[in-house]
Amino acid sequence: MIIKLKNTVSEQEIDQLKFDHKAFHIISENNHLLITSSGLKELPNDLVNITDEFWVFENDMQLSSKAFKSQKRSVNIGNVKIGGNTNNTVLIGGPCSVESEEQISSAAELLVSLGLSVLRGGCYKPRTSPYSFQGLGLEGLKLLAKMRDKHGVSVITEVRDATQINEVIEYADVIQVGAKAMYDQGILRACAKTNKPILIKRGFGTTLQEFVQAAEFVLSGGNENVILCERGIRTFETSTRFTLDLCGVAWLQEKSNLPIILDPSHAMGYSYAIPSLSKACVAMGVDGLLIEAHPNPKIAKSDAAQQLNYTEFKDLLNVLRPVAQSVGYNII
Repeated sequence: MIIKLKNTVSEQEIDQLKFDHKAFHIISENNHLLITSSGLKELPNDLVNITDEFWVFENDMQLSSKAFKSQKRSVNIGNVKIGGNTNNTVLIGGPCSVESEEQISSAAELLVSLGLSVLRGGCYKPRTSPYSFQGLGLEGLKLLAKMRDKHGVSVITEVRDATQINEVIEYADVIQVGAKAMYDQGILRACAKTNKPILIKRGFGTTLQEFVQAAEFVLSGGNENVILCERGIRTFETSTRFTLDLCGVAWLQEKSNLPIILDPSHAMGYSYAIPSLSKACVAMGVDGLLIEAHPNPKIAKSDAAQQLNYTEFKDLLNVLRPVAQSVGYNII
């Protein structure tokens, strides 16, 4: 249940109510909200006279539900805005991993030359094998920050585990919670304490409700700048890396008030399919795409097979712009 308190309720009273009802308290649009378990179906007697409005839910998808906020939330990423009534699809580009200053600088220059402004690059890589490239760590974060200062781009990078969450929050403009970290409550609760945008990737074995409930950890802690990212789920199919769940995206668009970004690069795992999948995503009126691009994918230190080269990335942008316009969206 979400309970909007009257503005006459004091902070001291709110603190007591939080304790009595085991509730979260956030301030949203200058309103004091208490959030309890969705198992609460009737307004408690001690809240009747101090409540302006309340919402009852079937499950713990509450702050993220369109039953609470019917309009999609808007999120600012640097100088661009997605969600709300903007009809913007942000194209986030860059390599899977930050490998060197020369490499990440070339990616930033590519984006700026195309009128794009959000650069991705992994610094802490949650690799399946301990012998694979694990990322440059703090050095990579500093290189991303240097690209922001030099080229005016916003940067997004992934947090691998709770040990580096504070470093990522310090250096990144958008904190990406990866598919393997989606259940890490230490990461989610730390993300709740900042106002920076948080992009949460769906785990490859995660249901839609579990996915959205990860976002609730951040929302209930007071950070309303949350973005969902579909990046493919594991099915019985072995010819592709994962299966991009566009049915799930349609469900999220219907049920959730959060912006949605899709990552066809990780879903397919092979670069040849990225253009077709990207066109399908954009045609759904999504809020963004994550596309991996590398100056020379053949020598990339991670996920080489799925990264586009720069010519392919430019060609993809030219293809996507008319698709976006056909559904009333703009690629930014």
